[in-house]
Amino acid sequence: MSAQRPAFPETDPDEISSNPSGNRSFREVVETHMSRRAALRGGTAAAAAFLSAGSLLGTGQAAAVGRPESMAGARPGSGKSGLLGFAPVPTSTADTVVVPEGYEVRTLIPWGTPLRPGGPAWRKDGSNTSAEQAQQIGMHHDGMHFFPLGRGREGNRRGLLVLNHEYVDQRLLFPDGPEEMTADKVAKALAAHGVSVVEIALVDGEWQVVDSRYARKVTGSTPVEFSGPVPADHPKLRAADPPAGTLNNCSHGVTPWGTYLTCEENWNGYFGTEDPSWRPTEEQARYGVSATGAGYRWHLADPRFDLAVNGNEPNRFGWIVEIDPKKPHSTPVKRTALGRFKHEGMTLTESRGRIVGYSGDDQNGDYLYKFVGDAPWRTHRARGRSPLDHGTLYVARFEDDGTGSWLPLVFGQGPLTAENGWEDQADVLLRTRQAADALGATRMDRPEWVAVNPKNRDVYCTLTNGAGWDGAVNPRKPNPYGHIVRWAEKNRDHTATMFTWDIFVLAGDPAYDGQVTLTDSSIFGSPDGLWFDADARLWIQTDVSNSSQTLAERGYDNIGNNAMLAADPRTGEIRRFLTGPRGSEITGVITTPDQRTMFVNVQHPGESSAAWGTPSPQNPRAVSNWPDFDPEGRPRSATLVIRRTDGGVIGAP
Repeated sequence: MSAQRPAFPETDPDEISSNPSGNRSFREVVETHMSRRAALRGGTAAAAAFLSAGSLLGTGQAAAVGRPESMAGARPGSGKSGLLGFAPVPTSTADTVVVPEGYEVRTLIPWGTPLRPGGPAWRKDGSNTSAEQAQQIGMHHDGMHFFPLGRGREGNRRGLLVLNHEYVDQRLLFPDGPEEMTADKVAKALAAHGVSVVEIALVDGEWQVVDSRYARKVTGSTPVEFSGPVPADHPKLRAADPPAGTLNNCSHGVTPWGTYLTCEENWNGYFGTEDPSWRPTEEQARYGVSATGAGYRWHLADPRFDLAVNGNEPNRFGWIVEIDPKKPHSTPVKRTALGRFKHEGMTLTESRGRIVGYSGDDQNGDYLYKFVGDAPWRTHRARGRSPLDHGTLYVARFEDDGTGSWLPLVFGQGPLTAENGWEDQADVLLRTRQAADALGATRMDRPEWVAVNPKNRDVYCTLTNGAGWDGAVNPRKPNPYGHIVRWAEKNRDHTATMFTWDIFVLAGDPAYDGQVTLTDSSIFGSPDGLWFDADARLWIQTDVSNSSQTLAERGYDNIGNNAMLAADPRTGEIRRFLTGPRGSEITGVITTPDQRTMFVNVQHPGESSAAWGTPSPQNPRAVSNWPDFDPEGRPRSATLVIRRTDGGVIGAP
């Protein structure tokens, strides 16, 4: 018999909805669907009392659209797999990283590492200046990609590692903490945000940073350009200073033409004001902009972040930013055709020669989006245009019968007309969330990373967790564990506007929720990062909030620290590959082209935790001292380098 289901913690701003629309939640869709159909047979979907691949074939409509790869008969964590060749590691609450037997793990580029050998050294007391931080690896590593330098064997031994830095922990960033906010502290925090580009090479059998003309930082202060339907001189983008910076860089994307896309997620939290007369507009409220923000208090020292002084500055954030890592002097460009919301990431694929990009809006009750180019991307490039400036942005709606559709966010179509208060396409994109509300998109439980199966083109999206009251993308209410939804576009064409969907896996602990069928070797909660390798192994990374991590009262005592798992989509088998240190999130994963070196990011080890306490300037090691374990140091985000001791392909038999 299952124990009582834990309450959902409402302590993370992402977990609180700002969606006031009356749009149907995914939970309502599921409940209606379940009232019409019974689960047909085994598999993750059936175990979740949800949809099965068989049920999607129950109508001619679904069969005509196409369906995700069958999960019939699969049971997560059980049976044999043709893709998974490692023994799963157990859950852990230790302040360390654990990988399977036959693998080795080392750390690379922790926060504060110089971008080039000979650069300003890391100071373990946190006393590096803002100027020094601008020449060092930033804080809180997140999305990441490896760009090979050279062909063949050389491309597996040398390349550019490009990674995001999502946010900062000001208790650890400054020697005296954040109690007194100064302009210098704001400058250092801005320098610790953004994107790092660093060249690494395999030297004497070990990966290390090497000197490079490509090394650079794109921070919260770097000049940027705007392109697409919302130009830099748009009235809503005009502010006291020229456009600058990128903030809260979560996941990422990579273009076929070799550029890096960094995605701005919880940008609203950096703004605030002490003006008692200030009130958010309807648009600002929809994006979670408030007088108090997320507690950074930068507005006390820098008027750029004061809402009463610089009301348009927030409109410059919430975009996807394109960076060319091989042009270190190029200016990053915010691609406005991709919409403005809390972008978790932007996963690009190609269909009929066109670029297609998927992006989740990571907030409880918000939406899943898709951008489709209007012509082959090579044609646009040949004419000197960005393929990311020309196309249509869509938002997803999931139907009761296991089908779904993509709704175009286009001025003049449907409710997005002048008669309904919309000015033009720029207005639609500046107010993407409200436009999606108007179209009747399906509210979801924090849609995060998206991954496309390279073998059959199915698409997967993590739904981290949700309160359930306004859009859990499953039948649970609340949904403290999250799960992964999967869909197949019509005729496997990613430019299509119809799809069929099911649930790949329902996360959680069967001790607390009898719907969950995960085993000791596969149990996990709050899926976040998601990535397919070239062999179609699906790598799943978790981000259990520190308000829940390891706590029995939250139903996470058996799940332990955050982890990374690997799944075989054909069989449904899932195995835990890695566990992280205390207070950390596991996020960002990529391999070298030969798949024999894997890079994984460990973000915010040692962050304030309900289980272990809160770091302070006097005791920054209260929760974790990883990876240095220096008795006078502090925890640092870092990149893991994982290799097999036999030199084989990561994760393979």
